[in-house]
Amino acid sequence: MDPYPERLAMLLEYLDLAGDRDERIQMLIDIASRFRSVPDFIATRPFPKSHLTPACESEAYVWCEELPSQGLKFHFAVENPQGISAKCMAVILDETLSGESASSLAQVPGELVYRIFGKDLSMGKSMGLMGMVSMVQSCAKRYLASGKADRRLEGSREAGSGSAVP
Repeated sequence: MDPYPERLAMLLEYLDLAGDRDERIQMLIDIASRFRSVPDFIATRPFPKSHLTPACESEAYVWCEELPSQGLKFHFAVENPQGISAKCMAVILDETLSGESASSLAQVPGELVYRIFGKDLSMGKSMGLMGMVSMVQSCAKRYLASGKADRRLEGSREAGSGSAVP
């Protein structure tokens, strides 16, 4: 079984189509160009340190928002204007993981960073990017621990409207 949710697995397959390293880098830059910082209704500067990704050279911040669909929506801020890798990772995490069940989010492997960027990353950059993945996982685990996903599931079963969260 693939450890990645479907949209993330599809993006990884797309990146694997790159003919060479330069083409892959251009693909990642193109993804980073879609980055949009956290909306004001979620957070404004100065951002609270509790949302700062540990060890991230680009000062990436992560927030999660509960969705009515039992999933989570991710928002990011990257304070370093040259933080292309962090912006790329933020776009990938948001576009491929937002809306997924918290249980599948908690299982996303940290090696995702190397699947996306390759093994040639500096230790500092890889630690920061893995920290972003870890922040997403932690948010999902907190959500699961809160029991909110279970309560929403019970409500959707009672209304006869929803499918189960795995």
